[in-house]
Amino acid sequence: MEQIIFHIDVNSAYLSWTAVEQLKNGAEVDLRKIPAIIGGNQESRHGVVLAKSPLAKKYGIRTGEPVAQAFRKCPDLVMAPPNHKMYQEYSRRLMEFLQTYTPDIEQVSVDECFMDFTGISYLYLSPVEAAFEIKDAVYEKFGFTVNIGISVNHLLAKMASDFEKPNRVHTLFPEEMAAKFWPLPVESLYGCGKTTAKRLRSLGITTIGALAKADRQMLLSNFKSQGDYLWESANGISSSAVTAESPANKGYGNSVTLPYDVTDTENAHHILLSLCETVGARIRYDKAYISVVQVQIVDNDFHHRCKQLSLPSATNVTEKIYEAACNAFDQGWDHAPIRLLGVSTSKATDESYEQYNLFDQDKFERLSKLNSAIDKIRDKYGDDAIVRACFADTHKN
Repeated sequence: MEQIIFHIDVNSAYLSWTAVEQLKNGAEVDLRKIPAIIGGNQESRHGVVLAKSPLAKKYGIRTGEPVAQAFRKCPDLVMAPPNHKMYQEYSRRLMEFLQTYTPDIEQVSVDECFMDFTGISYLYLSPVEAAFEIKDAVYEKFGFTVNIGISVNHLLAKMASDFEKPNRVHTLFPEEMAAKFWPLPVESLYGCGKTTAKRLRSLGITTIGALAKADRQMLLSNFKSQGDYLWESANGISSSAVTAESPANKGYGNSVTLPYDVTDTENAHHILLSLCETVGARIRYDKAYISVVQVQIVDNDFHHRCKQLSLPSATNVTEKIYEAACNAFDQGWDHAPIRLLGVSTSKATDESYEQYNLFDQDKFERLSKLNSAIDKIRDKYGDDAIVRACFADTHKN
């Protein structure tokens, strides 16, 4: 049987999960039904828009724009602060639920995953019927909605899930590409950044269909190796397979798409520290230790760079993870403007085999105890109960 892949994406995840949590705690207003955003501080109006409701979108509010600008567009806008610990918990519950259908789940971010439907297809009349069942079951169990895209590979399934939202099921099979896929502008193609799209348009390529029919050698000469990716993607070619994660190889990671180009090392290190704090807390929550740290860098032309470092000993100390992440970043960055930064870890174990020299042993033992104490305080009183001094301006009331 032909492979069938689902891409499952939570609709406006941060806002949806916040709304569900508020309703559970007695709120009378559903953030999803009013002009609302998840962003920075309500009083100071600092920060950027992380998620928006459908009604906020009608005011022209965009993810990534400054909160102050969003309020100028809609003075009656309601804003709630982000709660990443709560988002991780909703994500964990969702993935555990989806694994009751099949273990072949590949989580790619906090709010989306791929599911290999092939092995359970015999249980359903069609993939569409199964997708509707899963979509409706998620809403009934958790109170939030998802979009599900269906196709024969990762790329087309993801493109399908990005069609009309929210709470929808879409297909994009190869025989549907001419009608559903090729008429879209090149900017809609996953992996085609603004700079790349501008260069394609300068060559007279304005739609995905035109890109699919373009001369492949011409694309290679203009875009080098990226030309192959663009041509294959436009033709719906993707060879990736769903790789379900085994507990023995479990890793921990976090990433952020930036609302502006980061061009200096100090700012990048600052962002890495924020990511490492989340990663470290998750590792300690599972009573685990990791020995490999990887940094992912995506520039404003969608070029990917990854640098991985192995640690001399397993750790769950945020500061050690951060030190390795900074080293990996410094070795891997080519100084192109950055639009996404990610930190991931691997080779997790439930046993610590920390090996320090005489001078570092006391330092890192104290840091490990301090990290654990901070985790407990944040669990009890919220993420903002204790913040590092370098983050004080983004947390002040």
